[in-house]
Amino acid sequence: MRAAVLNEVGGIPEYGEFEDPAGHGDGALVEIAVAGLNPVDIATTSGLMGPVEVPCVAGLEGIGTHDGRRVYFEKCLPPFGSFAERTRVDPELLIDVPDGVDAELAVCFGTAGLAAWNALEWRGRLAVGESVLVLGASSVVGQIAVQAAKLLGAGRVTAAARDEEMLVRTRELGADATVDIGGEPDEIAARLAEAAGQGYDVILDAVWGEPAVAALPTLADHGRLVQVGNAASPTASISPRGLRARLASILFFTIYQLPPDVKAQSFQRMCEHGARGELRVDVEVVPLAEVASAWERQGTGPHRKLVIRP
Repeated sequence: MRAAVLNEVGGIPEYGEFEDPAGHGDGALVEIAVAGLNPVDIATTSGLMGPVEVPCVAGLEGIGTHDGRRVYFEKCLPPFGSFAERTRVDPELLIDVPDGVDAELAVCFGTAGLAAWNALEWRGRLAVGESVLVLGASSVVGQIAVQAAKLLGAGRVTAAARDEEMLVRTRELGADATVDIGGEPDEIAARLAEAAGQGYDVILDAVWGEPAVAALPTLADHGRLVQVGNAASPTASISPRGLRARLASILFFTIYQLPPDVKAQSFQRMCEHGARGELRVDVEVVPLAEVASAWERQGTGPHRKLVIRP
């Protein structure tokens, strides 16, 4: 079958032929309609998430069909992946995709959407009327988080990013205010504080590093910073004094710790919002044969969901 084949750990997947999983008995066979490309794909194939046996097919998530069901899947059974015509997955992890939502949009509510929605609701315990800051709002996770916060009842949502054009886009997606987090740390801190009002109840942080350090003083009493990614830096130097005084929290989040029922319910809720036009994502569909160029673009932050079509 046609697939994006990883021949070297840390390398770029190459379009070519790979063994067809139809001949293997383990797991559920899924015919793939589209697959989602994410930063975690690059991390996984680089060995940062654990050992990688090559050759294998790249890709972790997708939308396809299994026994007549339209399903979302993740965690393909090695050596198969989602950037291919077919794959095999654990049948217990399949999630039914609601009617009315295109596959290209539905796959956005997998890895990216589950991180955005559940960082706010499940981990951040966002309550109706609370204020939200989205750090890294130019990413797909950030764009979905801006909209998810509104759908979950946030009273005020501030989007923070370095890209001016994307800050304009977050306004179109419902952000009440925007903050440029480019420049020196003191400048970032001043801008975030000016936009904070009485403080943020929940901060969704997809960047870490200096922006997160600058944002922590803007947390309200009992505020929560939910850490979902470290696009700016893998480290941050934090003083605990102010956080202790406000009984504020730093909470870490990964979709891989989500209970299966929470994952399925939130995915399907997002699909239903998407079908009604209430959740929008900029999507670019890329043919499987062009996977190498899409892979390189993903590494530079394309500000849109790159979707691979076999």
